[in-house]
Amino acid sequence: MLNPLVPFAIRGAIWYQGESNAGNAKDYLRLQCGMVADWRRAWGQGDFPFICVQLANYQPPKAYDPDSTWAVVRQAQLDSTRLCPNVGMASAVDIGDELDIHPKNKRDVGRRLAQWALAKTYGRNIVPNGPYYSHYTIEGNTIRIFFTDVGKGLVTKGRKGAQGEVATCVIAGSDRTFVPAQARIDGDTLVVSSPEVPNPRAVRYAWSDNPAGCNLYNADGLPASPFRTDTW
Repeated sequence: MLNPLVPFAIRGAIWYQGESNAGNAKDYLRLQCGMVADWRRAWGQGDFPFICVQLANYQPPKAYDPDSTWAVVRQAQLDSTRLCPNVGMASAVDIGDELDIHPKNKRDVGRRLAQWALAKTYGRNIVPNGPYYSHYTIEGNTIRIFFTDVGKGLVTKGRKGAQGEVATCVIAGSDRTFVPAQARIDGDTLVVSSPEVPNPRAVRYAWSDNPAGCNLYNADGLPASPFRTDTW
């Protein structure tokens, strides 16, 4: 279907897909990066911008689901922004519909896609996207999470949490058993802990098909991407 368009000049591409790949979610990163490389080869216009939409929330709400395949696809979409040059992402994890796989709110999706394009392609001095997980450090019985693209700072949003109290975080020790965690904003970082896990090893955030109550944003109003620090 795409081949007839190849002769035409383009500025970039946006990509809103992934739901049908939940059944083979572990392959999604390889497939998406391969597709981007193939499109760029076909057009012969270099590494033109490619912006994907991270899957919206769908299905009955859950704060955490260890078996969520949608969460694995979202992680792959996040990882593609690191592994493929000039690839961006607009998260829709907070603007979906638990009853409709095709949520009707496309206006905010479009605004978030435009935000990345304006920042990265057209050089506007604005934050391109919500906070992306960068790395972590273990500090005693806590894990400190670092982000990129915090803009004017990290904030919480919505009725599920007070300022600085971040919902849908879970934490695990070496037994790989995740339990609900307390998570607070500390500057541009997130400090996560649980009295049940004295020696923490990993954190996950908004890890479910529909991560009920996920509320971490930057001050520009863009949601943090769901993430995991582990590769378990």
